[in-house]
Amino acid sequence: MVRLFVIRHAQSSFNLEGRYQGRLDPGLTELGRLQANAIARHLKEYPIKTIYTSPLSRTYDTALAIAKELSLEPIPDERLIEIDHGIWSGMLIDEVQSRFEKDFNLWLNSPHEVHFQNGESLKEVERRIVDMLNHLRLNHDGENVALVTHSVPMRVLYCAVLGIGLDKFWSFGCDNACYSLIDLYDERSVIIKLNVTCHLGELYVEAHRAI
Repeated sequence: MVRLFVIRHAQSSFNLEGRYQGRLDPGLTELGRLQANAIARHLKEYPIKTIYTSPLSRTYDTALAIAKELSLEPIPDERLIEIDHGIWSGMLIDEVQSRFEKDFNLWLNSPHEVHFQNGESLKEVERRIVDMLNHLRLNHDGENVALVTHSVPMRVLYCAVLGIGLDKFWSFGCDNACYSLIDLYDERSVIIKLNVTCHLGELYVEAHRAI
């Protein structure tokens, strides 16, 4: 069994502005850096042995704050990178809703049917997340491992470990600087905690429903 701490990056400048980020690389806000330090202090109490992170700066900087508290070095892994939002990348949510109303409504109601123009689909994200989970089972049995990633890979991961369809993608909360705790077994997995944000206190900001 692998015990997973699945962590969403702290607030980025695009989160603050309400923009789709995808593979673009905005940095953390001042609040985001405080959030990263808050989750780092909280997770210091757990014997985490390895930290994998998406290579984008908003995730890497969050992972680095956690790693410093644990005297570790974060390991960048492309399998944890955010979905490629294609032509939506960098656009405000309201702008996307106005210009791509049909696709926007499909994203909210049937996300498993969306393939972002010039970007990815949830199925493509699922393939790399399942590959990551298999890597963890093979290489980290009996260990506590942290994954620092993004909202889309996190929700896809929840669907994968529970063995449910990607049509249930929006069934899970996923706020900035949250973490979930999952016991990953070969045959089944158990979500012990989901979208934990109590460590943030007044630093908490609710995530937008469309990201």
